[in-house]
Amino acid sequence: MPTFIWYIIAGIAALSILAYFIQERLIFKPEKLKQDFAFKYDAPFREYFFDIEPGVRINALHFHRDKPKGLILYFHGNTRSIKGWARYAKDFYRFDYDVILVDYRGFGKSTGKRSEKDMLSDMQFIYNKLKEQYSENHLIVYGRSMGSGFATKLASDNSPRYLILDAPYFNFLRVIERFLPILPVRIVLRFHLRTDLWLPKVKCHTYIIHGTKDRLIPIRHSEALQKINPRIITLIRIHGGAHNNLPSFDEYHNFIRDILKFD
Repeated sequence: MPTFIWYIIAGIAALSILAYFIQERLIFKPEKLKQDFAFKYDAPFREYFFDIEPGVRINALHFHRDKPKGLILYFHGNTRSIKGWARYAKDFYRFDYDVILVDYRGFGKSTGKRSEKDMLSDMQFIYNKLKEQYSENHLIVYGRSMGSGFATKLASDNSPRYLILDAPYFNFLRVIERFLPILPVRIVLRFHLRTDLWLPKVKCHTYIIHGTKDRLIPIRHSEALQKINPRIITLIRIHGGAHNNLPSFDEYHNFIRDILKFD
């Protein structure tokens, strides 16, 4: 084998090892908050801490209404913290729904070492706690971008009223392979988030909202997800929408309004 081929193989191997150890820094872009940080919003809210296990606390914000029609459990994307994501709560509580936003491990005030298994377990723990206060028939799981994988897994293991996916991926592996085509991502990646394997197990109606101009996660991901079970999966295309601007479209808010009208 020519020497330059060995150099290429060695280079790919070195990059793969590096990617394995630094991938969390590339995937997750959290905003960290001091434990005494005080949230301030115009709408009524409460702050919660879910004590999962020693050393692991998940922080959450609960925007509440006097007579809620139901609850939206909101899983945000891979950046910032619930401090910033909370501005989207008004898209739901204005229709008289309670909204709970949670921060993943290492985001905001949440603590704990991240792994896919543990993060998924955290979300199930929280869901179980919420079921003590809300009927599942009035509980909606909403996943935005990276959060769509967590939302789908939760819906596949439970029976919420609806699952709403905002700019989801077919699976996380497919997203990463677009940006690192020369690396053996399937072997290196520690976060696979197999939406494509979990969605067939979801029994409730699923709404997928995706922009047609999304360059980060192209709409073909959602089109492939809808094909899994078109009978109970509705794909809503926001024409001209990109990855981070869907709430700037009237169509987005109109669809949210229509989805939140229970049968």
